[in-house]
Amino acid sequence: MPADLHFTKGQGTGNDFVLFTDADGQIDLVPTQVAAICDRHFGVGADGVLRAVRSENIPEGAAALAEDPAAEWFMDYRNADGSIAEMCGNGIRVFARYLLDNGLAELAAGETLVIGTRAGVRDVQRSKLGFQVDLGRWRLDGGEPLVRAKNLQVPRPGLGINVGNPHVVVALADDDELAEADLTFIPHVEPEPEDGANVEFVVPSEPLVRDGVGHIRMRVHERGSGETLSCGTGAAAAALATRHWAGAGAPDHWSVAVPGGVVGVRMFPTEDGEHVALSGPAELVYEGDLAIA
Repeated sequence: MPADLHFTKGQGTGNDFVLFTDADGQIDLVPTQVAAICDRHFGVGADGVLRAVRSENIPEGAAALAEDPAAEWFMDYRNADGSIAEMCGNGIRVFARYLLDNGLAELAAGETLVIGTRAGVRDVQRSKLGFQVDLGRWRLDGGEPLVRAKNLQVPRPGLGINVGNPHVVVALADDDELAEADLTFIPHVEPEPEDGANVEFVVPSEPLVRDGVGHIRMRVHERGSGETLSCGTGAAAAALATRHWAGAGAPDHWSVAVPGGVVGVRMFPTEDGEHVALSGPAELVYEGDLAIA
C-alpha cells in the first residue's frame, strides 16, 4: 500500500534536494522511488534526496561514529537517478539548515556541527554566506583524461580531483565556449573513471585575481543527476584545478560563479594535509506530503 512521506524541499545556489527525517533508519527508498520523487514533471523535482538518519541506525554510520562520536546525524544522499553518492557540498549545507530548523541539532556562532557522510565526517559552521563545510583533504586523482562534450569541437584535457567524490575539471577558453557546451548529454571521459565522475567546465575571469581572491565561472554535469545549477564539491574541485594550473602565487581564496549563484572556496593547511572548505547559502523552500508506492 502507498505510504505518506513528509518531506521538505531545499536548495543551495539552485542545487535542489528533497529532505526527510528517518531517525530510526526504517525508510529505505529504492532507486526507482528516488527517481520518481526527483522527476521534475511527475514528482517533486530535485537533483537528489537527502535522508536524515541517526548514525547509529545506518550501517555506514558506524565508521562516522568511530571517526567522531559527535556525528549524531548521517546524511544519506541519493542522486536523482537513485544511485548512491559519497558526498554533496551544497547538499550538506542544506542538510545542516534542515537539522537546525527542525530542532534536530543546534549550532551557535563559532561552534561546529558534525555530520556523517559516506566520504567521512564533515564539519559545518555558520558563515557570512550561510554555512561553511570543511570538505577535508583533497587529492589529485584520475590523471588528465580527455573529455568530449557535445558542441565542443575538439576533446579537451581534464584534471582529476577528488574532494570526497570524484571530479574531472576542464578549462575552456571563454564564455562562448562555456555557453555552447550542451550538458544535457553526458560528457565522455577517456579513460572512463571506474566509479564515474562529475565533470566541471571552467572559464577564468579577467583578471583572474582581484583583491587576493580568484574568480572563475563554472558549469557542471553531475554523475547521476545531469546538468545542475550548482555543484558544491564541483566548485571546490574547479577552484583547486584552476589554482593548480595557475601555479605559484595563485590564491587560496576563490569565488566560483555557477548558474544558480556564487559559492566561496578556501584552501587551508591542517596537521593531516591541506583541506578545502566550501561556503554558500542554504534555504528551505516548502514542505509537503508525498504518497510513495
